[in-house]
Amino acid sequence: MARITIEDCLAEVGNRFLIVQMAIKRVKQYREGYPPLVESKNKEIVTALREIAAGKVIPEDYHTFSGANPDSE
Repeated sequence: MARITIEDCLAEVGNRFLIVQMAIKRVKQYREGYPPLVESKNKEIVTALREIAAGKVIPEDYHTFSGANPDSE
C-alpha cells in the first residue's frame, strides 16, 4: 500500500492538530475492541489515518464516535 501522511487527511479535515487527536482516539478505540473501518494490515496509527483520509471518521464524529459496539461480535 502507498504511504499515508497527515497531508493526505487534510482534504477531509482542515486542521492537522485535530487529525492527530482523531487518530489517537481511534487507536484507543481499537485497543478497547472496536474494529477498524477500513481494511489495513498496517499499524494502528496508520489504519486510523487511512480511515480519516477515506472519510470514514469525520470531525463531527470525533467527540461522539463510538463505531461498532465491541461487544457485538
